[in-house]
Amino acid sequence: MSANNGTSHPEKNGKNGKSDLFEKQVFTTGEAAEVCKVSQQTIIRCFDAGRLKGFRVPGSRFRRIPREELIRFMKNNDIPTEDFAHGRKKVLVVDDDPQIVDLMQDVLSRDDRFEVRTASTGYDAGIVSAEFKPDLMVLDFMLPDVNGNVVCKTVRENQDLQAMRILIVSGVVDQHEIDGLLKAGADAFVKKPFDVQKLMEQIDNLLEA
Repeated sequence: MSANNGTSHPEKNGKNGKSDLFEKQVFTTGEAAEVCKVSQQTIIRCFDAGRLKGFRVPGSRFRRIPREELIRFMKNNDIPTEDFAHGRKKVLVVDDDPQIVDLMQDVLSRDDRFEVRTASTGYDAGIVSAEFKPDLMVLDFMLPDVNGNVVCKTVRENQDLQAMRILIVSGVVDQHEIDGLLKAGADAFVKKPFDVQKLMEQIDNLLEA
């Protein structure tokens, strides 16, 4: 796929430039061409060949491409997608169970609203949080080095992380311990084993609050 050498560029799209373009949910073929830095005809050919999926506007010849499909197409063709990270929520998953980490990373990464990082210890959680500055930390209570309440207290002492929400995920059922976690700085609690859909609902609620 050849890059477009013309003057078209994402920054010139709309009144607010590049950021508006990358925040769109549905793209015209011209907008998709600007994002991919290829010609509009290339996008049209890919669309008509079924390599780039979308839909036609009823009663017209105009093609439209959903955001998720455009990102998939770009990844499949090694076209950088970093600009789509603008406006995405940052989520840090902290758990020492590789299966839980893989599950959460898979579920969250499939939703292009999120940018995901992981950590397996309380120490690493502190380091990654300071650098990544997550909007949300999904935190296992029982970590190899420290408990979740220690992590909560530590990150809450960082002024740069005051707005970060903390969701504790644990098999703890004692209400006294749960109350202690909330007092230490956690915003919500989900019991293991958890239902993925309910976990995502809790994540959405915290990020929208």
